[in-house]
Amino acid sequence: MRLLHPDEQSEIVESLPGPHKRELLTRWEVWAHHGQRAPEGDWRIWLIRAGRGFGKTRAGAEWVSAVARANPDARIALVGATIADAHRVMIDGASGLRSVAWEEERVVWRGTKGEFVFPSGARAFVYSAEAPDALRGPEHHAAWCDELAKWRCGDVAWDNLMMGLRLGEGRVVVTTTPRPVPLMRRLLAMPGLVETVGRTVDNPHLPVSFVAAMAAQYGATRLGRQELGGEMIEDAVGALWTRAMIEACRTGSSPDPVRVVVGVDPPAGIGGDACGIVAVALDAGGIGYVLEDASVVGASPEGWARAVAACVERHGADRVIAEVNQGGAMVESVLRGAAADLPIKTVHATRGKVLRAEPVAALYERGKVRHVGAFPALEDELCGLVSGGGYEGPGRSPDRADALVWAVTALMLGAGGSPKVRVVG
Repeated sequence: MRLLHPDEQSEIVESLPGPHKRELLTRWEVWAHHGQRAPEGDWRIWLIRAGRGFGKTRAGAEWVSAVARANPDARIALVGATIADAHRVMIDGASGLRSVAWEEERVVWRGTKGEFVFPSGARAFVYSAEAPDALRGPEHHAAWCDELAKWRCGDVAWDNLMMGLRLGEGRVVVTTTPRPVPLMRRLLAMPGLVETVGRTVDNPHLPVSFVAAMAAQYGATRLGRQELGGEMIEDAVGALWTRAMIEACRTGSSPDPVRVVVGVDPPAGIGGDACGIVAVALDAGGIGYVLEDASVVGASPEGWARAVAACVERHGADRVIAEVNQGGAMVESVLRGAAADLPIKTVHATRGKVLRAEPVAALYERGKVRHVGAFPALEDELCGLVSGGGYEGPGRSPDRADALVWAVTALMLGAGGSPKVRVVG
C-alpha cells in the first residue's frame, strides 16, 4: 500500500471492514516515514535531532513499545527534562506511550509511582533530568530520553543513566530539537551513535497549511533553522557577529532609501568560491538595510557580472563597490561587459577581511544596520568571522560577508573610515 497513490490508499482503507480498518490505521510499520524507523546494525545510541512536528515523540514511543513487546522482562527508563514534561509528552501526549498502544493492549499507568506497565509485563519508569540522583541506582535494558537539549542537569543525569544501562543491549533513543549545549556536543562525539536529522517539512502527515505558515513566519531565521530545520547553530568563540545580534537587527521592511549600493567580492577563479554580491540601502536617518544576498557560486566571470547587473537593476542601486585584489582591471572590464553603464567604483583591500569587518560589526552592535528578511548563507559567514583574524564559517572564504562589508563601508563609513579603502579606479 505504501507504493500506491494516496487516493488509492484511501480507497482501499475505506473498503475494509471496521476492525480491519482500525487494525491497519494503528500499525506503525505501515505509516512511519523513513526518519522514524529505527536504524539497522549495531548501535548503542540513536539520536533523532529534528525540527518540531517531524515525529520525534512518536518514533520514541513506538520504539519503546516495540522493546516492551519483544522483552517481557524489560525495564526501560523514560527521562524527560522535568517530571511534568515526561508525563505530558512521553506518557499522555498525542504521540505518547498511551496513545500508541494497540487497541487490544491494556497498558497501565501508575502515576503515583511513575511506572508504566505494558501488557507483556515489561515496565517503564519515569525520571526527571532535574533530579539526576534518581538515576544513580536503577538498572535498565533500554532508555528513551526526550528533549535532551533542555536538560538543566544534563551531564550528571546522562552519566547516571548510562552507568545503569547494564541489562541487555543497553540501547538509548534520544529525541530532541537541537541546541548548542555541552551535552549535545558530547553526544555527537560518542562512539556507537547513529543520528537521524530531519526537518518539520519532512513529515508528510502534517497539514500543508501549518508547514507553509511556519515557513512564512520563521523561514531561515535562527529560530526557524533550529526549531523547524533541526540545525544545531552555534556561535564561534570571539565571533564579531553573534546569532543574537543578527536576530535583533531583523526587520520585515525598509523605508525609502536615499542611497543603495551593491558590494561585490569577485572570486579568484572559475568554479571555486562564491562571488559575493550584496545590496545595502541607507535611509534618511542613517540606518543601513541589507536588502539582498544575490551571491552566486561556480559562475563564469560573465555569469557573476550579469548577476551583479541584475541586482543593481532590481534595487535601483547608484553604485557598485567592487574589490579588485583578485582580478585587477579585469573585474571592471567584465562588469562593464554585462552592463556598460554600471556605476562602478573599484576598491583595493589593504587590510584583512576581519579587520575590515570590525567597524561594520560595531555598527550592528549600535543598532545601525538591519536585515530585511533572512539571509542564512550570508549570516553564517558573518558569524564565522572571529576577532584576531580567523574565519570559522562555511566555505574557504567569507565572500558574501566581504561584499556586505564593502557595501556598508561605502554607505556608512566612507572611504576615509576605519577600513582604509583606497580607490584605484
